[in-house]
Amino acid sequence: MFARSVSMRLKSNSVPEFTRTLENDVLPVLRKQTGFRDEITFVHDGVEAVGISLWDQKVQAETYERETYPQILKSLAKVVEGTPKVQTYEVCNSTVHEIAAK
Repeated sequence: MFARSVSMRLKSNSVPEFTRTLENDVLPVLRKQTGFRDEITFVHDGVEAVGISLWDQKVQAETYERETYPQILKSLAKVVEGTPKVQTYEVCNSTVHEIAAK
């Protein structure tokens, strides 16, 4: 399994819109990607966010990065300041569960 971590700075007071954008624009696209397994997103103090997506294979995450991620960045531009930082990891342990924020 392979993971992509995307860290970003949020515009002031944009957490509700950020959450809506994830639900309405980002997650539907991710769910259609070959090899996509799960996404979990964290927000800290309303100004920082980190999204971690899990993929079956590195090549699938790389295909997403190359072909689809640019459109995701456009969707997030209204709530994100600057350019998000992307890091990739090989997963060495996971207890993946479908968890939804309440």
